[in-house]
Amino acid sequence: MNKITLLFGTGNPSKLNTMRESLKDLDIELLSLRDMENSPPDIDEGGSSPLENARIKAISYYRFYGIPVFSLDSGLFFENVPDELQPGVHVRNIGGKHLSDNEMIEYYSSLARRFGGRLTARYKNALCLVMSEDEMYTSMDESLWGKAFWLSDTPHVRPHKEGFPLDRLSVEIESGKYYFDLPESVETAMNKGFRSFFENSLKEKLL
Repeated sequence: MNKITLLFGTGNPSKLNTMRESLKDLDIELLSLRDMENSPPDIDEGGSSPLENARIKAISYYRFYGIPVFSLDSGLFFENVPDELQPGVHVRNIGGKHLSDNEMIEYYSSLARRFGGRLTARYKNALCLVMSEDEMYTSMDESLWGKAFWLSDTPHVRPHKEGFPLDRLSVEIESGKYYFDLPESVETAMNKGFRSFFENSLKEKLL
């Protein structure tokens, strides 16, 4: 079996660990931007959808580092919320300001409070894998999306992981419990979706 090394276009350790867990059964070694000798270039993520931004980032990192790279981009979408208040791909950028983790918690808890104390939310994810200038794979299939959850107006008392501030507001719909209070799932549908994307894209190289 051939081992494949891929650069994951992120410096977020939590996202890296999540992806490593998703791909643990595949012969893929993941690097992050923190592993690279040169600091990553500044990229203007001006896309209007998660897929556009994933493609912009993956192509830019591939051309800068010259190795196979993939990017994951997400958009946050709420039910029954006006378009002008939908964060979409701009989860951290509100009103022209880049929010810190704590500012995100404050903003989104206040938004939930405006709509009765909780919002039904879902992350829609997209992946773009660039193996070469002539070989690129993309997907925004629903299998890559997180399941619907509630975003609460009351933060959990437990500190969040760096880079995942909205975990403190996230509640499982089925149980009504914060995800922090639930046992960690061994595997989710989203994990399976990530793995299937790479299995299908790299099936000949993974033989």
